[in-house]
Parts: sequence; structure tokens; C-alpha cells
Amino acid sequence: MSKTIITTPDAPAPIGPYNQAVFAGNTLYISGQVCIDPATGDLKNKDIQEEAHQVMKNLHAILSAAGLGFSNVVKTTIFLTDMHQFAAVNEVYGQYFQGDSSGFPARETVQVSALPKFVNVEISMIAVK
Repeated sequence: MSKTIITTPDAPAPIGPYNQAVFAGNTLYISGQVCIDPATGDLKNKDIQEEAHQVMKNLHAILSAAGLGFSNVVKTTIFLTDMHQFAAVNEVYGQYFQGDSSGFPARETVQVSALPKFVNVEISMIAVK
């Protein structure tokens, strides 16, 4: 199996011993992204919508660096620190997938006690070339 590391300056640099994404064969595994603005290193967390948009922008940058888009995404995992934020995050998330529900990937959303940098949302993805 071939393995290719994907990195881009258009998404935040890893804050630990991991890569932004790894291609294994034709499958891209994207590490969980939080609301770090890659241009400044600052958190974009004025509210949950701003956080979710920045997370999706970071994911888009990594997908693009791999030559893919949201239409290639087959699975996502959303981590929330407060399940009461589910509807707001869901609304933002849905804006990034085109067409009807057939374009949506499989997904789970789970509540966790804390996330890196104490943000409120983190999303990881799996995409196929």
C-alpha cells in the first residue's frame, strides 16, 4: 500500500505529532481540524458559526491540496463540547456539500468533554479519490 502525506500552508500546521492528512491508496484520511486561522494562528471563535466555518475552510484547503473536494468525502466525524450547538454546526456544515442529500457523506456527531485549544468543534474527514 502506498502512503502519501498531504500538507498545505492554507490549513493550520499540526499542533502535535501527526499530519494534516494521509493518502493510503485512493483514500484520504484528514486529521481533525479546529478553528485555527492558518494565516494568523489565531482562533476564529467569536461564535459557534464562525468556528464551524473556519473548520470547514481548513478541511477544504486540505482536500484541495490533495486534488479533491467535498464531493469526494465519504465519512466525517464531528466532535462537539456541547450538543446544544448541534443545530448551528449542522447548518454551517451542510452549506459545504452541494445538491440534495445524496451528496452528504456518512457521519457521526459526538459530545466530548474538551477539545484541543479548548475550542467547541472539531471535524475529521475521510475522502476517496
